[in-house]
Amino acid sequence: MAHPRLLIIYTGGTLGMCPGDQGLTPSGNIESRLAKAFNQLPLLQQQALPSFEVLSYPQLIDSSSATPDNWSQLAHDIAKRLSDYQGFVVIHGTDTLSWTAASLAYQLQGIDRPVILTGSMQPLEAPGSDALDNLYWALRCAEQPHVKEVAIYFHGKLLRGVRATKQHSEAVDAFTSPNYPLLGERMGDHVVHYPGRGLADQQRGAPRFELPDYTSVSDGAIVRLALWPGVTAWQLASWLEDPRVQGGLLQLWGAGNLPDDPALFAVLAKASGEGKMLAAISQCPQGSVHLGAYAAGKGLLDAGVLSGDDMTPEAAFGKLVHLLAQPIPEEDRRRRFLSSLVGER
Repeated sequence: MAHPRLLIIYTGGTLGMCPGDQGLTPSGNIESRLAKAFNQLPLLQQQALPSFEVLSYPQLIDSSSATPDNWSQLAHDIAKRLSDYQGFVVIHGTDTLSWTAASLAYQLQGIDRPVILTGSMQPLEAPGSDALDNLYWALRCAEQPHVKEVAIYFHGKLLRGVRATKQHSEAVDAFTSPNYPLLGERMGDHVVHYPGRGLADQQRGAPRFELPDYTSVSDGAIVRLALWPGVTAWQLASWLEDPRVQGGLLQLWGAGNLPDDPALFAVLAKASGEGKMLAAISQCPQGSVHLGAYAAGKGLLDAGVLSGDDMTPEAAFGKLVHLLAQPIPEEDRRRRFLSSLVGER
């Protein structure tokens, strides 16, 4: 039986790095390196390996250098090849892998085939590396026709891309989905998929891709502010009153708390009144903000701040980028932020 045709897109990251004079750096020649690595798999896994082709970006990046422009390029590259492949695997650095996954989910809304992002904590050729295992099983996930969304495969777990976050800087089990269950996980020689959790079971209709030009929001137009004890109004204003800022993500304490300081609320209200889109999530990795539960939260709602519920920072920030890049009315942007577009909230 013929295997589906898959496309591996190599953007850079630790998986493909090699030692250099200044440390690990992105390295090319990935197709022959992958072929050599796959030849080291047990025979049964080699036989089960789906057929694939490789697209390697000419300018490889360390993922810490990724920008919204990179997210946009990747989405466009997948969209224009959609009819040629039955699934996609994106090799990406782990530092911002979940940020890219969240952005792709918004841009490729309603996708009818798998887009699986993966990477590794050690380079492909390093002794004991997790790279080959992650890539092999990402390919196996990408051939599953019932996976119809952007997902992350890492260390035995299949996670919704727009619900995932990197939880550990060193461990091979680096990613988690704090507020949504796993889409699937590896058990023996298979990845078991949990019914009812995937977007294929929750959304219907043809792909409705949104591929806006992110140039207008790529140069610092959205800021991210995690509050700290002693934060003052002038500090907040120094960010939000800059004319280049179009939106901001506030990370609050607990269920949505901030200091009881009228000057802080005034800064937020002024920014919202100027049409800047502000959203709030919790600094806690698990749980949700409830902006009406405390008096401080009520003040945020009055200032025009939108609730991000239980979204990850990656999902909330990426959503602000995606909505602010589009020429749509402000009220439509606000309504769409408060709605679930791809299972992000």
